[in-house]
Amino acid sequence: MDLCKSNAEISCLDELVVKLREIFSQDDIDVDYVQQLMLSYKSNPRDWRKYAHFDRHRYTRNLVDEGNGRYNLMLLAWSEGQGSSIHDHSNAHCFMKVLAGSLREIRYDWPKEEHNLFGDDGVKEMKMQRETTLNTNDVAYINDSIGLHRVENESHTQPAVSLHLYIPPFNSCRTFDQRTGHCNKVTFTFHSKYGKRTPFVVSVKN
Repeated sequence: MDLCKSNAEISCLDELVVKLREIFSQDDIDVDYVQQLMLSYKSNPRDWRKYAHFDRHRYTRNLVDEGNGRYNLMLLAWSEGQGSSIHDHSNAHCFMKVLAGSLREIRYDWPKEEHNLFGDDGVKEMKMQRETTLNTNDVAYINDSIGLHRVENESHTQPAVSLHLYIPPFNSCRTFDQRTGHCNKVTFTFHSKYGKRTPFVVSVKN
């Protein structure tokens, strides 16, 4: 893929979606090109406001485009002080672009197993790689070979919004305890799809 094409400006979020669908119709995907494409879109709240559903209890995942099964493009809405757990990305590529506010990304090495004096297998406290503040229009990239991360909105006065591209899409990942490195598998759903709130599922016992 010709990287010089990445110099073209993306004028709106809809145009970014169209371009992503175009390049993901091919089997050969250039990660650097995709990152430049994400950078080329300059955030405009008029483009994404309908996807920004906030919840005062936790950050929300809001589907923007499914990409014919090859990727998920979603908007994450972070109220003040909200953050994620340390997590992996199920062997997917992950691009994150800040659309409003700022987010702190903390990256960690994968936990390492150790053998203690009592003969029990365990893991050490997780080692931090680096900490980065991402401001509006910044783009970050991570995959499982790079490490793990957690993301948080440090502000207690301003919400934050980010656009996430996952290739391929996934609906579960592993979260990690920073003190022990122990992990749990978690599944997740979308708070909204295409701007509309997804219904709550209530189980009824007879």
